[in-house]
Amino acid sequence: MSEEFLIAPDPAAPGLSREVEGVDHEGARRRIRVVEERPLTIFLNAQEIVTAMTIGDYPRHLAVGYLRNQGMLRPDDEITAVDHDEELGVVVVRTRRATDYEEKLRRKTRTSGCAVGTVFGDMMEGLEGLTLPPAELRASWLYALARKINTAPSLYLEAGAIHGTVLCRQDQPLVYMEDVGRHNAVDKIAGWMTLEGEGGADKILYTTGRLTSEMVIKTALMGIPALASRSGFTAWGVEIARQVGLTLIGRMRGRRFVCLSGEERLIFDADPAAVADEPEALRRKGARE
Repeated sequence: MSEEFLIAPDPAAPGLSREVEGVDHEGARRRIRVVEERPLTIFLNAQEIVTAMTIGDYPRHLAVGYLRNQGMLRPDDEITAVDHDEELGVVVVRTRRATDYEEKLRRKTRTSGCAVGTVFGDMMEGLEGLTLPPAELRASWLYALARKINTAPSLYLEAGAIHGTVLCRQDQPLVYMEDVGRHNAVDKIAGWMTLEGEGGADKILYTTGRLTSEMVIKTALMGIPALASRSGFTAWGVEIARQVGLTLIGRMRGRRFVCLSGEERLIFDADPAAVADEPEALRRKGARE
């Protein structure tokens, strides 16, 4: 584990990727690493909620975070147990409160996300009256975070076809999660925050994926005032970010970034000309993906 992180990707961990042989554009045989994915079924007490495709690490965090971000786990819920059966591919989250979400499950809709990203018909529930903290965000922190995150060992650099999400405080990355879907990765972060009792007021969320409506909603509901990505925006994502007062930064590559919401938090305390561009390996990886 990198000394920069409380939790960091481990590209060498067994079961997360494997080598597959094929041929390239010149007909030469090649072996490359590809990411594994497997189903994980999430239960809340006795009710089956969803089956998600995931790389399989941190299943308890994924389950708790998914339920928290879908509004099925309330902030005041007491979690009595989180049981994972690796052989069956099942996580059961148990709460003191009796739960029944049959009607809510009938209203679920598929989103633009990767893998099995779902959000329910009442996806905007919880945003009304939401006020995010007036935290500051320094450009120097963004540059430092990008450098630390982009140079950390990861499955993204090793095999591609995966998204990463990092919980940060100022210029320090704390928890780095990866998965085949960006929504899974952010749910793992939400699960870690819930299980550790960690608040979001002083945090920044960094993602390698697109800044979509659901990513913005999940970040806001986690109480995090700033969301940054090396990727781009969707119009609805920007609209919702402006509605809730979330600082939204995208296209964050090297010395460049664009802020489309919440710019009042930004403090421009760094000279972009003094910032190094992205590493060549990362630029090539981004171009291929």
